[in-house]
Amino acid sequence: MIEVLYMLKIEVWSDFVCPFCYIGKRRLEMAIEEFAHKDQVEIQYKSFELDSNAPAHTDQHIYDALATKFNTNTAQVKEMNKGLIEQAAEIGLIYNYDEMKPTNTFDAHRLAKYAETIGKDKVLTEHLLHAYFTDSRNVGDIEILAAIAEESGIDRDKAFEVLNDSSSFANEVRNDQKTAQDIGVTGVPYFVINKKYAFSGAQPLETFKSALDQVWEQENPKPQFMDLSGDDSGAVCTDDSCLVPPTQNENK
Repeated sequence: MIEVLYMLKIEVWSDFVCPFCYIGKRRLEMAIEEFAHKDQVEIQYKSFELDSNAPAHTDQHIYDALATKFNTNTAQVKEMNKGLIEQAAEIGLIYNYDEMKPTNTFDAHRLAKYAETIGKDKVLTEHLLHAYFTDSRNVGDIEILAAIAEESGIDRDKAFEVLNDSSSFANEVRNDQKTAQDIGVTGVPYFVINKKYAFSGAQPLETFKSALDQVWEQENPKPQFMDLSGDDSGAVCTDDSCLVPPTQNENK
């Protein structure tokens, strides 16, 4: 008998400068680690830019940039970020907002698309997020991106080749963004499972775990087998057990 292995494919739209994306990524990974069918889960990261017009290099401090974006002041931004920093710390992530460098992420997404072609996209994605939020590196700088690529096991020269050609993997990034627009993604992280089930935001760990279990059950219902022996016993079997109701004469 050939065993059919079902898969859950999870597409994740995210940006490398999105604080909720890093938290959501880690919680999803934690949920998968506890999932009974974790070997049958595939993750694919999709490109999304929070601000496609952001400059790659700026002297503006991250607090000032966020204050401008949310039409508030630096003090309120710092207060708002306290909760984020605490959420991140609870799952082992360190957010260093004091030294964080606002930047443009289009080149980082292009590099990630190249990394996907050689099976290095997941490790690069992790390194890019860590570089931005923890190490305060400018992930919009080509030199820094090439260094992060090398740290992720990617040939540095090849990374430079991709990064120095502004058209390289640009269409792949834009295609992800177009798909996001088509399916109504307005914020990230955004998760789509098997192209049928979707939810957004850095949900609590239990929500991720529940989503995996529920989708698995809906996608892979347990088969039921009716007894065809002709004895009209009403026996029903699932892959857990067989239930045979007592006969009418059993207690006579």
